[in-house]
Amino acid sequence: MEERRSVRQRGHSVVLESREKLSVSGVEHVNNFNSELVVLETIAGVLTIKGENLDVSNLNIENGNVSIGGTVYSMVYSDKESLATKSSGFFSKMFK
Repeated sequence: MEERRSVRQRGHSVVLESREKLSVSGVEHVNNFNSELVVLETIAGVLTIKGENLDVSNLNIENGNVSIGGTVYSMVYSDKESLATKSSGFFSKMFK
């Protein structure tokens, strides 16, 4: 819990350069990543990044920093609570 507290004190920022280099601070957890989707839990909510040839080139959860290369098509924030509700609905339908 101490790690999360120190990340919160640093703040949150997103810097996108030419849609090809993305730097995110204030990251608490990486939920998922592949070449087309990266899902990050940040202090500002869940950040979903969609694109092509996405590559997590730098990951430092202790400092809360993530660098991603590739072509970024979209970035969307959602609340942590809404993400949990959606996934529980998905699993409940799948295991009926």
